[in-house]
Amino acid sequence: MDNNLYNPRKIQSWAEEDRPREKLMLKGKAALSDAELIAILIGMGTVDFSAVDVAKIVLSAAGNNLNELARMTVKDLMKVKGIGEAKAITIVSALELGRRRKEFESPRRRRITGAQDAYEEIKPYLLDKPHEEFWILLLNRANEVLRPVQISSGGVAGTVADPKLIFKHALEQLASSVILFHNHPSGNLTPSQADKDLTRKLKEAGRMLDLPILDHLIFTDKSYFSFADEGIL
Repeated sequence: MDNNLYNPRKIQSWAEEDRPREKLMLKGKAALSDAELIAILIGMGTVDFSAVDVAKIVLSAAGNNLNELARMTVKDLMKVKGIGEAKAITIVSALELGRRRKEFESPRRRRITGAQDAYEEIKPYLLDKPHEEFWILLLNRANEVLRPVQISSGGVAGTVADPKLIFKHALEQLASSVILFHNHPSGNLTPSQADKDLTRKLKEAGRMLDLPILDHLIFTDKSYFSFADEGIL
């Protein structure tokens, strides 16, 4: 392994919001990368590498594919520098729990046919939120849900949606289209000019990347506003 590929730093020296455990507490589990989640399982790195660096090497050994990682045995994982038996067992156990969880999920992906479907899909993530959050729903070519992704979390009056981050997630998941969401804790369904400008900007970026923005929903606990339904997308 070429040590020059990495710039190891002790996690304790990172900004608090960049440490995996603290980041999870501050921003929620959805904000963490796969490597950061694995780093929490690993707990500690080595003299040369932080836990996140070791986690990245583990992922690389699995082709950066969680399904392939789940197929690795304790012995396979122990071949990675920095992964002893205890850490390997922890990773295998966590992935086995994830596999068992899937047994209770519906085998069919949910299909989004309109704004009401999209609203119901995102409801578990935005219901009763006292602050604004921005989420996206990634869809395949059949308009079936690939996954929801939280983009940002802000204050009572607003949150920031970074277009680069939005399309990064969409490209990584090989999504075919995207639906945008943000909530208004006040219950006001009227889009602001900033909402309209952001929607227009993201729609244009999506067109250039062949990743169409199908809708933008303003979410409240009781109802929603659909840019597509209102003809302003």
